[in-house]
Amino acid sequence: MPDRTHIDLNSLPVFAAVAEAGGFTAAAEKLGMAKAKVSLTVARLEAQLGTSLFARTTRRVVLTEAGQALYAECVPALRGVQESLAQVGNAGNLGGVLRISAAVDYAAQSLSPALAAFAARHPGLEIDVRTSDRVADLLKEGIDLAIRLGWLRDSTLRATKLGDFEQHVLAAPAYLEAAGPIKVPADLAQHAWVALTLLPTPLTWKFASARGQTRTVRMNARLRTDSGATLRALLENGMGISVMDSLSSAQAVHDGRLVRVLPQWSLPKGGVYAVYPPGRHVPAKVRAFIDFYGAWLERA
Repeated sequence: MPDRTHIDLNSLPVFAAVAEAGGFTAAAEKLGMAKAKVSLTVARLEAQLGTSLFARTTRRVVLTEAGQALYAECVPALRGVQESLAQVGNAGNLGGVLRISAAVDYAAQSLSPALAAFAARHPGLEIDVRTSDRVADLLKEGIDLAIRLGWLRDSTLRATKLGDFEQHVLAAPAYLEAAGPIKVPADLAQHAWVALTLLPTPLTWKFASARGQTRTVRMNARLRTDSGATLRALLENGMGISVMDSLSSAQAVHDGRLVRVLPQWSLPKGGVYAVYPPGRHVPAKVRAFIDFYGAWLERA
């Protein structure tokens, strides 16, 4: 029978490194340890727990169900302890590394100014910004916090809603001058639509008027992209018409590079969420940035 009362807690950082690196060789390089020692440490931990933590293949290793549970429960707490130790003797200032994930366009347009101000307030904190238009796996990639826009679907994660954003139909002035008139939502179906494939239904949009009328329109798209930044660039170059969130498009609208279409009709609002891995412990650096960024958005 496994003896879980004498588990070597020093094996947990090694276990976490293998989980995040996806293999023993990469984890060994990250930790500066011999691969054989990494393998032995994980094997001993599995023996002490009486279960396999990784499913091993010829190319990589992946967490088993038991491994996923251990990672979700123990790694956030482990990082919290490491963070607390790093702050001892540092007058309570935040330290360590804050790893944040966000979409490329949103990070450049909205998140970066807030991060700059937050970093200036906490000089002892390192900030690692991971930008991608795909949804990052927080546990697998070792990310502390993700800023996500829209509507959350992953119920396994914890989230704090920071605010709302509007969605606007936008196009370049040159496109609108050359295109036919757009007086009601149904007219959009006859225009060159640029679809953002990151959305669950990029071609179907529901509009509402101030008088309570609703209209659902199915668009036709010749151009498609999986990048918000590319979508904005295509629109600015007169390639068509589409929907963008008000946060990422604000500067382009302010500068006149994009113009709002059908302003008398509104689309459903989306949310701005701070998303972080499951577990009982939320690191101080994560709590601090969530509070800071929430206040920043309120002032914006």
